[in-house]
Amino acid sequence: MESPVRYARSGDVHLAYRVFGEGPRDIVLIPGTLSHVEVSWEIPSNAHLLKRLTAFARVIVFDKRGQGLSDRVGEQTIEERIGDVRAVMDAAGSERATIYGWSEGGPMCLLFAATYPERTSSLVLYGSFASQQHEPHRIDPLAGRAVLERWYKHWGEGVLLEVNAPSMLSDEAMVKAFGRLERASASPGSLIALMRANYEIDVRHVLPTIGVPTLILHRTGDKVVSIENGRYLASQIAGARFVEIPGTDHTVLDKPTQDVIADEIEEFVTGERHGAEPDRVLATVLFTDLVGSTERAAKVGDSRWHELRDEWLGIMRKELGSFHGREIDSSGDGLLATFDGPARAIRCAIAMRERVRGMGLELRAGLHTGECELAGERVVGIAVHIGARVAALAAPNEILVSSTVKDLVAGSGLKFDDRGAHALRGVPDEWRLFVVQ
Repeated sequence: MESPVRYARSGDVHLAYRVFGEGPRDIVLIPGTLSHVEVSWEIPSNAHLLKRLTAFARVIVFDKRGQGLSDRVGEQTIEERIGDVRAVMDAAGSERATIYGWSEGGPMCLLFAATYPERTSSLVLYGSFASQQHEPHRIDPLAGRAVLERWYKHWGEGVLLEVNAPSMLSDEAMVKAFGRLERASASPGSLIALMRANYEIDVRHVLPTIGVPTLILHRTGDKVVSIENGRYLASQIAGARFVEIPGTDHTVLDKPTQDVIADEIEEFVTGERHGAEPDRVLATVLFTDLVGSTERAAKVGDSRWHELRDEWLGIMRKELGSFHGREIDSSGDGLLATFDGPARAIRCAIAMRERVRGMGLELRAGLHTGECELAGERVVGIAVHIGARVAALAAPNEILVSSTVKDLVAGSGLKFDDRGAHALRGVPDEWRLFVVQ
């Protein structure tokens, strides 16, 4: 979602912020350790949370002083930091808002709600605490010289995932994205200095004074901030609602958990829960299939065939990268990919066909453009079924497209031969198909 970066002034410090959506109520998000008002919200799960929250609210995000695009500073106090929240709200024209903070952003939220109840319509905390150095569960993320040395050495490579979201370490794209967020948030020295300062924060004494409606969310198996911290917060804040969420990662990097969080916040703030709307996008789906793969496997033997298949898949993925396609499935001897432009999809199919020919193999391909529903990492919908049926009608070394694709690439220089109207199994009506010359 597009939103310009703006700056609020808190004393002599400039704070970067953005405003998303135009809902009837405001939500201010206070991040944890890492923060960058541009890079943070490019991470898919964070972007998904924004989309969910902007369905019923205007969402204000900002970088805390010393982080992201906000001014770098020396020593800072938590009182200064809650003053920053008020400054951002003033700059964004927000009189009252739900204050939502996670992890180390929680103490700021707690102190803000206690100090400025007239500016706080409600309070939401996820995976947070009142104090890191006291019971019910002490937290010391900087314990041990070896940990610090590893952070210094590997900062910007996604090193914090090892602590905050170990389940995502096998996801290369996420490790890369998290590394970029580390680099954008702060240098390793300045961030570790900030974390040491955060370790001294203790807002336990303000908890009984909080009188705004409060929602506490916490993962049951959080390995960084024990759920006992969430339970303690809920026990000390009068009327607080406490919700346990399954999972062990501290940082939320998966969309299903963000949906649970968004559902709880929506119901808490509005009194209603609508759930996530399916993501629908216009996309071109490309199906490819190796021709005669069973016969070829029988001829060359299983071992050689697996080598050929791995080589083929590597070629397919390289071409997808060149043409900005997204691999959806590569099971068996077929490949399903999506593109945000039909001309690129066709040119990718042509490149794939030529590369596979060099291996002595034949490829058939089918393409269709239509509205697809994103279901996690999968795509579903009638457009996907049409693309599969089109591919099934393609001859060896043939790229077959629906009339929708042909019409959308008018003026691209691509040429087609008319293959006539066809009934596609399980799909209403007849469809005119065309072969890419």
